Amino acid sequence: MAKYFDVHPDNPQRRTISTVVDSVRADALIAYPTDSCFALGCRLGSRDGMSRIRSIRNLDERHHFTLVCQNFAQLGQFVHVDNDVFRAIKAATPGRYTFILPATKEVPRKLLHPKKKTVGVRIPDHVVAQALLSELGEPLLSSTLLLPDEEEPMTQGWEIKERLDHVVDAVVDSGDCGTEPTTVVDFSEGAAQIVRAGAGDTARFA
Repeated sequence: MAKYFDVHPDNPQRRTISTVVDSVRADALIAYPTDSCFALGCRLGSRDGMSRIRSIRNLDERHHFTLVCQNFAQLGQFVHVDNDVFRAIKAATPGRYTFILPATKEVPRKLLHPKKKTVGVRIPDHVVAQALLSELGEPLLSSTLLLPDEEEPMTQGWEIKERLDHVVDAVVDSGDCGTEPTTVVDFSEGAAQIVRAGAGDTARFA
């Protein structure tokens, strides 16, 4: 049965954030809010967490998992970013974008796209997500909480708790965070390619 945490959207309770992060370090899979939808998240090296995300969302090996990072310095540890791409991404973060980039050796091989050796990265503009990342001190391995055969993600923490009670370990709820997932921009070949138009404005990368 999943634990339910009601977190203040502007001033997250430090003790609650610490409790959630302790569970992540102990291999828990959590549902948590971001600036574009709820997401499923686990620690970076969690094979069990990654497997459970694949199972919940019915994902194949070609799916790009996302490393949700606290800041640009952390993001730079896990992906290769040249100068032109650096400027473009820096100007758009934090925000509702996911960027696909060549991964560094810091990224576990199981997370990489099998052919392109890339991974998704993002920096959310969300107080609670940032509090979790700050306490954890490393990225959360994440994927949008969009269930198979459903067109829109769930937006209510209580509904997530009700429907995923036996497949996630914790639900972090700080209120509605919208239904539109991030805009996905692929920089793996150098030039920006819009893979998915979502919550982030695509004009800056068109």
